Amino acid sequence: MTTTPQFGWCGPLQNATLMKEAGLDYIEAQLVPMKLEDDAAFDDAKARIRDLPLPALAFSYLFPHDARIVGPEKDETRNRAYFDRVVALLTLARARIVVLGSGWTRNIPEGWTQARAEDEFLTTLAWCADALRGSGTTLVIEPLNRKESNLVNSVADGARLAKALNRPEVRGLADFYHMDEEAEPLDELREHGNWLAHIHLADTGRLNPGTGSYDYATFFAHLKSCGYQGLLSAECGLKGEPLASMRESAAFLRDAWSAA
Repeated sequence: MTTTPQFGWCGPLQNATLMKEAGLDYIEAQLVPMKLEDDAAFDDAKARIRDLPLPALAFSYLFPHDARIVGPEKDETRNRAYFDRVVALLTLARARIVVLGSGWTRNIPEGWTQARAEDEFLTTLAWCADALRGSGTTLVIEPLNRKESNLVNSVADGARLAKALNRPEVRGLADFYHMDEEAEPLDELREHGNWLAHIHLADTGRLNPGTGSYDYATFFAHLKSCGYQGLLSAECGLKGEPLASMRESAAFLRDAWSAA
C-alpha cells in the first residue's frame, strides 16, 4: 500500500516562501534562471539554496537554451562543466530528482537521423549518470509533446531509453500535460511504472490541478497500482491569485490521491 506522497511546485527560488505558505512539501527549482556558468551567480545560487524556507527536493529547466546535447552544435566539454555545477547544487540541496526536459537542446536537427540522435542522447545520459553516482539524485527523462520536441514524446519513449542505458541514476518521468497533448493512454503509467521516478502535474489549459477536467482519479489510481512513491510536482500556470491557487491545488491533489 502506498502512503501519501510529497507534492511540490515548479518555479524560481524566489517563490519558495509562497509555496511553503500554501502548504506544499518542496520546491522544484528552475536551474536555467540561476545562470550557473557565471561564477558569481553560481555562488549566489548556493547561498540561496542554503537559506530556502522549504526543501528543494527536485530541480528542472536543466540546460541553457544554447547548450545543445544532440546534433553538430553540441559542446560536450561545456555541457559537462555546466552539469558538474548542477550536481554541486543538487548535492548541497540534498535533491532527489533532476529533470532533463530541455526540448530545445535535444531536438533532432535537419539531416540527423533518429538513431544518431538517440545515441547522442544516451551518451549524454551516461556521463550525467557518472556525475550523479553516489549523490542520491536521480536524473529523469521528461517526455515532451511534439510541439516542444521531436525526441522522446511518450512515457514509453522515456522508459525505453532509461532501460537501454540501464543505470540506477537515470529513470523516466510522466507529465500529465504532455500525456494529454499526445493523447497518450493513462494506463501507460502502470505499464512503465517500474521505470518512473518523478511526476509532473497540471490541468486543462496547463493550469493548476483541480481547475480543469483532467482525470486525476484514473491517473492516480494507475500510479498507486504500480506502487509509485516518488515526488509529484505541479508544473503549470495559475488560475487566480497565486497563494490561494497553490493552496487549493495542494489540497485537491492530496484528496485526489487519497480517494484514488
